[in-house]
Amino acid sequence: MSATPVYIICSPRPQVGKTLLARLLSEFLLLKNGNVAAFDVNLKEPSLLDYLPKITETADVIDTYGKMQLMDRVIIDDGLAKVIDLGFHAFDEFFKMTEEIGLLKEAARRHVAPQILFVADTDRVSARAHEMLRGQIPRMNLITVDNEYVVRGELPPAMEGGRLFRLPALPGFLKTYIDRLSFSFTGYLRQEKDHSTELHQWTRRNYLAFRELELNLILQRS
Repeated sequence: MSATPVYIICSPRPQVGKTLLARLLSEFLLLKNGNVAAFDVNLKEPSLLDYLPKITETADVIDTYGKMQLMDRVIIDDGLAKVIDLGFHAFDEFFKMTEEIGLLKEAARRHVAPQILFVADTDRVSARAHEMLRGQIPRMNLITVDNEYVVRGELPPAMEGGRLFRLPALPGFLKTYIDRLSFSFTGYLRQEKDHSTELHQWTRRNYLAFRELELNLILQRS
């Protein structure tokens, strides 16, 4: 039996497309599996809770109670995929906690497979954060996300090694369209008859890329 996946989407920087990625991944898992548990650790709106209120709950990692409550919900082998949209304000505190409690070892013991999706940027804060994660997270558990809308060019050399997930850029007018709180990626795929539209192909490409992440995880655990 495959380990229960936990996808932690993170960045020490705001406005890098982290919540967009969490929305996409959550909708893909909901479509594929019929259910998913999403956790919103954010201060600023709109957040994941605003877009997917039926599958999302808020979480906090500022105090010990909040940290333990989140871990109790996440590090459990119940077959239900989890997605954590980790706000930039909580980045340092969250990974300090994971190091202190030995999250990866505890997850392995409980048959849970954390996947850290780090959304890249070209600034010094992102560079230092990525370096910290490389020292803390095994290569197989760390995925660098190249959001082409944010990076707009080559990734910093230090971020190019290891596992990569490329999030293609969308034109500005389409980004405005998908930013509406009522928009659903899966709903669009089902309703749009013209499969050649840029948004249809973009969404399908990302869903297929998520499927590849799942297959890689299964291969790693086998």
